[in-house]
Amino acid sequence: MKIQFWAIGKANEPYVNAGVEEFTNRVDKYFKTAWTILPVPKNAGQMSEVELRRKEAEMILQGLAKDDYLVALDENGKQVTSVKLAAFLQARANESVKKIVFLIGGAYGLDESVLTRANYTWSLSSLTFPHQIVRLLLAEQVYRASTILRNEKYHHQ
Repeated sequence: MKIQFWAIGKANEPYVNAGVEEFTNRVDKYFKTAWTILPVPKNAGQMSEVELRRKEAEMILQGLAKDDYLVALDENGKQVTSVKLAAFLQARANESVKKIVFLIGGAYGLDESVLTRANYTWSLSSLTFPHQIVRLLLAEQVYRASTILRNEKYHHQ
């Protein structure tokens, strides 16, 4: 199973880049892993929030394959423990899912069309985080879940 992390925005800031790279490399030992940073649409500053989400949605939906398993990160999604995230990954592997795409939306969240396409909607926390930090948290949590699946000593219960 392949894992792809998608995020709308700029490349990682230096303060977060090292951590994202570190945890992505760690996840890569369990699942083939890659990041895709989708650019903010041109003239985004002149668009309404609704228009911007729609434009981002077009880009996202065009990039997805029909059988990609989409996990949309959204504040209204389900919150799970790290152990449940591990079980979630194992269940997708058992279903022979070829690729899971974890999607971090833009500044105003995800368009309803993307949320409708999503196979699962996940909230990392009730707190609000900068998108750059969400990238780091996402990579670390997928790594933690991977170590849980292998009974390795990273996660302490």
